Formats: sequence, structure tokens, C-alpha cells
Amino acid sequence: MKIESEIEKVSSFQHLEMLANQVVEGFISGMHKSPFHGFSAEFAEHKVYNAGESTKHIDWKLFAKTDRLYTKRFEEETNLRCHLIVDNSSSMHYPELKSNQPFYEKKIGFAVLASAVLMNILKKQRDAVGLSVFSDKYEYYAPEKGSDRHHRMLLNKLEDLLVQPKVKKTTDTITYLHQIAEKMHRRSMIILFTDMFQAEDDEKLFNALQHLKHNKHKVVLFHVVDNETELKFDFDNAPRKFIDLESGEEFSIFADNVKVEYEKRVEAYFKNLALTCAKNQIKYVPVNVGDNFEKILTTYLVEKQNFG
Repeated sequence: MKIESEIEKVSSFQHLEMLANQVVEGFISGMHKSPFHGFSAEFAEHKVYNAGESTKHIDWKLFAKTDRLYTKRFEEETNLRCHLIVDNSSSMHYPELKSNQPFYEKKIGFAVLASAVLMNILKKQRDAVGLSVFSDKYEYYAPEKGSDRHHRMLLNKLEDLLVQPKVKKTTDTITYLHQIAEKMHRRSMIILFTDMFQAEDDEKLFNALQHLKHNKHKVVLFHVVDNETELKFDFDNAPRKFIDLESGEEFSIFADNVKVEYEKRVEAYFKNLALTCAKNQIKYVPVNVGDNFEKILTTYLVEKQNFG
């Protein structure tokens, strides 16, 4: 799914909803090539039939069209509660974009558009969505609701994240994940967009993530990174000054001198993150800024099926 051509039609961030809708419609139109064939026309009304379930509610007309078994869902079964969490610390406002780059090639822009895309599909499915934003403080909280007015309010907040002035903000992931967890009383799918930059030790972080899972919530962690520079450390060997976006600390190095060791440590960190999430039954999905949103949407649909 290519959205570069669509982004040119968007004259300002206030068209976030239109862009998100274009992404979702493009994904749905391609569903016949995916495991979700048949969902596009029947999003809210059906779920995949699982062996052993009663055959009483199988939709045989849909089976004739799709050659796949789906059962009809009653209205109360369609109402998922989903809470989106966006990390808005300074490190999420990386990389600095050139004038011709689309906003979703910055980590915060990618997280914002991905959140808007998920909100769009949740709205199509008549599901309730809430939003939390954190950095060095708990910036914003809205509980899960499904009204059009609520949807617009959340979109406005997401748009605000794209045009905020540049302010140095550290990450206090642990404190605010615990606070968000305390607000989640009814079983929900919780989706977190963060670059996982945090100063405290990993054990405290995973305790906070585990707290999100209380009350049988499902937690999906989208680890947002810029693959070229943060994962591959792809810089030329000219001397460069690196600045910590959150502490302001500066140091100058030749990238080639640290590239091998850097990549080794990053790979180990990602591997440990994935293993610990798996152990805690948290869905861990690394995502690269600027990529299309198929991985986001496919993950959501798979996890929703598992959540039911």
C-alpha cells in the first residue's frame, strides 16, 4: 500500500482523518489477497468460525461468496474497547525531517497516523476507543467511547501532537504506564506506540507493561524506530555530533568506529525486548517510520480475533 501519492493531497494536518481513511480503504480493497478475505464487506457483523464451535450461527451465504466459514455476531459481541497510548517524549520527535519529507517519517508522525488509522477501523466496526499521551508527564487522557464527537476530539488531539513547538521532554514510561493501567477497569485491547527510550532498568519497565495486562487486557506494543539510523546506524564516516534529544548531552564521534558494537548492542536489546514481551504474553511488533501501515492493521485484526 503506497501512500506517498495520497500525502500530496493533504494540505495540512487537519486532514489526518481523510488520510487515515485512504490508508484503511486501500488496505480493505487488498484484503482478498490476505487471510482476512471476506472481512471487507462484513467487518462488524462476523467473526471467523473456529473448529468446535456451534454451527448454528454460520453465515452460509457468506461462505458461498468467500469459501471461508464465518459466524454472525450479536451486537454486544462487536463492541471492543481499545485504548491507544502514544509516547510524546522528545526522542519520538526524531528524525528531523527535510522539507520534502512526509510527517509520518518522524516517529511521532508515524505513531499519530497509525493511531488515526486504527481509530478509523475501530469506528467502522462500531468499537469504543480511548487515548492516553505521555512524556515527562501524563499529557492527555480520554476514556473509551464510540461517538462521532469523541472520535473528532481524539483526532484533534493527535493533530496537536504534530504541530507542538519543540520542547525538551524526557520519557517517564514506567510512572505513566502504571497510572494508565489504574484507569483501565473494563477488559480492553491496549495498543502502545513508543520508541522504548527510557532511563530506568528493564525490570521496572516490564512490571509496568505487565500492570497493563491486569483485568485480562490484551497489550500490543508497537516499537517505533527509524531503521536506517537507529537500527543500522547508517552514517558516513565524517565526524558527527550526536545530541541526546531528552538530556541535551552532546558528543562527537566517527560513526564507523562504533558501528559494529552499536549494532550488536541494539540487536541484543531488541531480542531481549521481544523475548520478555513473549514471556509476558505481550504482542511485540517493531515498526519502521515511513513504512506502510499493513503490519499495523494486520496485527490489529489478528489480535482482535484472538481477543474475542
